[in-house]
Amino acid sequence: MKFTEFISDRAGRLMLGLVLAASAALFLHATGTQNGIIILMLVCLSAISAAVQTADFLKLRSRLEELEAVMEGLDEKYLFAECLPPARTAYERRIFRLLRRSCKSMAGSVSDAEASMREYREYIESWVHEIKAPLTASRLICRNADPEAGRKLLRELSQIEAHVERVLYYARAKNPEKDFLIQKTSLQELTAEAVGNHKSLLIQSGMRIEAGDLDYTIYTDRKWCLFILGQLLQNAARYHGDLPLITLSAAPYGNQVRLLVTDNGIGIPAHELSRIFDRGFTGSNGRSRGGSTGMGLYLCRKLAGILELKLSITSEENHGTTVSLTFPAVKQDKGES
Repeated sequence: MKFTEFISDRAGRLMLGLVLAASAALFLHATGTQNGIIILMLVCLSAISAAVQTADFLKLRSRLEELEAVMEGLDEKYLFAECLPPARTAYERRIFRLLRRSCKSMAGSVSDAEASMREYREYIESWVHEIKAPLTASRLICRNADPEAGRKLLRELSQIEAHVERVLYYARAKNPEKDFLIQKTSLQELTAEAVGNHKSLLIQSGMRIEAGDLDYTIYTDRKWCLFILGQLLQNAARYHGDLPLITLSAAPYGNQVRLLVTDNGIGIPAHELSRIFDRGFTGSNGRSRGGSTGMGLYLCRKLAGILELKLSITSEENHGTTVSLTFPAVKQDKGES
């Protein structure tokens, strides 16, 4: 707290003191009191008032510094009201009491909100698992349908499954520790599984896959990483150009491994690159081709942060896009599985 702030807060009280001192001086002068005595009295009153105000300022500043130290020392700032030092005045006791009541009410509201969100998340996860059964049944039915109609239905079912999967991972990203397991994984096997999971969509899009040297061992959560790679493959298939091609390659990057997913699609306009990870951002390509929710890359960035992967994208409009996934620094044994 600055002294100027303190004086500003007490401006009314100080003005009242000046008016009273001036009134007293005028009264004494009117009653014939010598001017020297009046001046001496005003000097003494001013000195006493200045000393009192300075002492109050130092006391108040020290108290505020004490309270700020308590706040800064807390990891959980919302516990401030429970960790307050004993009140020194009746005014402080009333203020601290009100603050504790307020924090207690807030904690109750937060607890209720967290419980509600937990129930909602559990319901969403349950719904996702339940919806997989009719989707699987629909795929089986498509096998007996007209080949052309069956292919179209399978494509739409793949889109539905992709949306359902995004919902599941969006819910799980709130509490990753409940579904999170880092283990040694073959990058070659991981990319092959991701391609296999989206084989139908890639074939229908006429997409060709070229794989470079992927013989690396990485450490990651296999299931979450498959989701990220799946989103990248889906984007490449959705925004493909003529003679569509996806290239998968990897290379050492210090003690890390960098995976590159490159396509030759329609690319991303330069002015949109800074926003592609924003939640709900679909961009001009998403609006023109339809079906985009703006959640895929947002979830990729969110999950990559949890997995401690470095995710970056470079793109040139009408020439293609390259996504870089850099896995955390770990002991790397090339060729080990």
